[in-house]
Amino acid sequence: MDNQQGPDSPQQPNRSQNRGLLTKVAVTALVAGLLGGGIAFGGATYVSNHTSTSTSVPAGSNSGGTTSTSKMSVKVDSQASKAFQAVKGSVVSVINMQRQSQSSSGLSGILGDMYGNSSSSSSNSKSSLETASEGSGVIYKKSGNAAYVVTNNHVVSGSNALEVILSNGKKLEASLVGKDAVTDLAVLKINGSDVNKVASFGNSDNIQVGESALAIGSPLGSQYATSLTEGIISAKKRSVPVTDESTNQQTGNATVIQTDAAINPGNSGGPLINLAGQVIGINSMKLASDNNGTSVEGMGFAIPSNEVVSIINQLIAKGKVVRPALGIKYVDLANISQSQQKSVLKLPTSVSSGVVVMANPSSGTPASAAGLKKYDVITSLGGKAISDDATLRDILYQHKIGDTVSITYYHNGAKKTTNVKLTETTSQLNQ
Repeated sequence: MDNQQGPDSPQQPNRSQNRGLLTKVAVTALVAGLLGGGIAFGGATYVSNHTSTSTSVPAGSNSGGTTSTSKMSVKVDSQASKAFQAVKGSVVSVINMQRQSQSSSGLSGILGDMYGNSSSSSSNSKSSLETASEGSGVIYKKSGNAAYVVTNNHVVSGSNALEVILSNGKKLEASLVGKDAVTDLAVLKINGSDVNKVASFGNSDNIQVGESALAIGSPLGSQYATSLTEGIISAKKRSVPVTDESTNQQTGNATVIQTDAAINPGNSGGPLINLAGQVIGINSMKLASDNNGTSVEGMGFAIPSNEVVSIINQLIAKGKVVRPALGIKYVDLANISQSQQKSVLKLPTSVSSGVVVMANPSSGTPASAAGLKKYDVITSLGGKAISDDATLRDILYQHKIGDTVSITYYHNGAKKTTNVKLTETTSQLNQ
């Protein structure tokens, strides 16, 4: 009977084959040992048996060790370097100056204490301006003797005075034209006598994922001013949460450009540019770690240029951005227990997202005029579904004062739809 094996049966090698396999394994192990450990006596013997070259250091003059640089001229101009050269003159460092209270010290203070004639603590201290933080900015317009700089709101927040350092190192005073915490943008005004270059804005809607992107700014401060990093556009429209710095609560979502160009503290407010040298975004933030503490690299975000232009034009015109408000206080439906959704709100089980009005709107507000009451659940605004409390504000801010929009809500479990005229602003209402 023939000893046959199926396709999945292990073949039995003969004795000579076994010896060959063992030899190969042994050689492999030896080589791995040599490479991994770096020291093997047998290996050293092998080398000494196959070379007669002396390993001692040659004696004599060292004149043969001189060298020189190549005389070949290499043209290294790239589109990236051309774009950088076109924009770098418009990029500035922004210095946030704040008053620091300092008590008198030194000999005069000691003598005053000794002889009991020291002044009161209020008059014995003085206020001095010191650098609190540094960021970046870009000059985008020159008009007469004035020039205008766009930067981040968080770069200038809390300042008692502002300074701008031009790309040539000259320091200038700056005044705040206006700022907007929602979009994290601010506009500064400086003397334009020494400004020779302004940047232009590109259309951020036309960028493509994968195209090159360059970030220019002052990472870690003005000592590294006009630093350039290069990457790509990682995402055109990435939604990231926006939090209130004072309360650390999420107030909405920002739609931003994601890039892997290195963005570090101090880059905030600087431009993200394309290879044509156009500003396509204002660098605003980076993701350093996730909620689990995992370190993250290459995730920076920039405010799209189309939004930047819209906001800075409003800041120039009014010093602020005027937005509509409903006039309600609300919480995310997800924060309400399932039992209360059923017993108090009387919601059908099909409703899983929206916001809950937590108090009767004040008389005269848009929400009051629309008939909204306490414990009503708003599920859509302007025909767009509300997934959570942050998206309500996002949708609301897409409209202007005077707009009339539809609003869908549930009152005692009954679905209703009505129109609301946006006649109030966020400066007049809290929500």
